[in-house]
Amino acid sequence: MDILKDKILSEGTALSESVLKVDNFLNHQIDPQLMHEIGAEFKKRFEGKGVTKILTLESSGIAPSVMAGLLMDVPVVFARKRQSLTLTDGLLTSEVYSYTKQETNQICVAHKFLEEDDTVLIIDDFLANGKAAEALIDLAEQAESNIAGIGIVIEKSFQEGGGLLRDRGHHVESLARIANLAEGKIEFVQERENSNANV
Repeated sequence: MDILKDKILSEGTALSESVLKVDNFLNHQIDPQLMHEIGAEFKKRFEGKGVTKILTLESSGIAPSVMAGLLMDVPVVFARKRQSLTLTDGLLTSEVYSYTKQETNQICVAHKFLEEDDTVLIIDDFLANGKAAEALIDLAEQAESNIAGIGIVIEKSFQEGGGLLRDRGHHVESLARIANLAEGKIEFVQERENSNANV
């Protein structure tokens, strides 16, 4: 998805070989037009899958999920990281470890929002080690919902998460796949494949 890749190159920052900062447009300040384009792309990639709900994780997954939900005309459910006073009964819970925050959070969704006749599309902002996606899959499986696939805005392909999810048979669509963040340079998977092909 060229518009996303251009945004990552122009406004993203490789803080280390494993950390990409995109708070200018995705996970702090949000670019609504870009989110609309991302939502349209997810709609296109998962067309015909019978999606009835989108499931994401607060907070950075919400913006792309809401745009996808708007365009696909389905509700968006987000797993909470902190249980509220009003969210007490019939909870589905799982645990997710955040590499960037170096902490484990319990996440939860009210069972009434995920049911066995739902076909769920999981969306998140990043895919690295796959822990967030695995926790969302766990919630959907507890609800006995069908999983249509996993939509990721940015995948760090040099980390194991994407491979693990695909090896388990999940349909994973990543809009931008990062091959390398070495020396402060952002390199996409396609660019690396093309440069190897030209050698």
